[in-house]
Amino acid sequence: MEKIRPTRTEPLRAVLFDAYGTLFDVYSVGLLAEQLFPGRGQALGVMWRDKQIEYTHLVSTSSGGAHYQPFWELTRAALVYAIKRIAGDARTDCANGQFDAKVEQLMNQYHHLSAFPENREVLQALKSRGVVTGILSNGDPAMLAVAVKSAGLGDLLDHVISVDAIRKYKTHPDAYQLGLQATGLPARQIAFVSCNSWDALAATWFGYQTLWVNRNRLPFETLGTQPTYTGVSLRDVLALPGLGQGAPA
Repeated sequence: MEKIRPTRTEPLRAVLFDAYGTLFDVYSVGLLAEQLFPGRGQALGVMWRDKQIEYTHLVSTSSGGAHYQPFWELTRAALVYAIKRIAGDARTDCANGQFDAKVEQLMNQYHHLSAFPENREVLQALKSRGVVTGILSNGDPAMLAVAVKSAGLGDLLDHVISVDAIRKYKTHPDAYQLGLQATGLPARQIAFVSCNSWDALAATWFGYQTLWVNRNRLPFETLGTQPTYTGVSLRDVLALPGLGQGAPA
């Protein structure tokens, strides 16, 4: 793990994780996508994810949030767009219902995304140190409940926080404020962990200590601010300085 910039010597009493892309592999839908759209599955999965995030930003910043839709609905809309964009000829299946059937198959797969293998080990280690754990996600409550249950992580999470409560998606600061409200801690005593560089950047701006999990060895955003720490696996969470210090006995 690399420390990117100096930070105050504050105890870290809680760790909040992004869900999609960080705990759950959003690209694990690729195998099914390839089966349904041979030769285009990987591209479809990438387009689906990119459009999903674009839609969250669009509905958060337009007309004062009047166009908000739950994450599940945005995920479906993004999938339909991706299929039309990447596999446009599949629309000819509409007449016999195959198009809608493929959408439903992929959406069902999204309900049960693969969890990254180190999740449980890391969460167990955090709990053993008395660290508060949680998810802070764009996902709506029903989506997150299914994902957490499917991955068998429910007993290791103190909080599962959805932005749906405020109808504002990350990177809106009100979304990150939810972590403070749930834990009762100041931002500087919370580590926010995300593999999404835009999410890690916004959380850093908000005031969290941040760990960007750079699994794919990508460059960070070039807007003048770096995350507090960067690593390549969730296991790097366990090496964060001050982790568990000051936690209630």
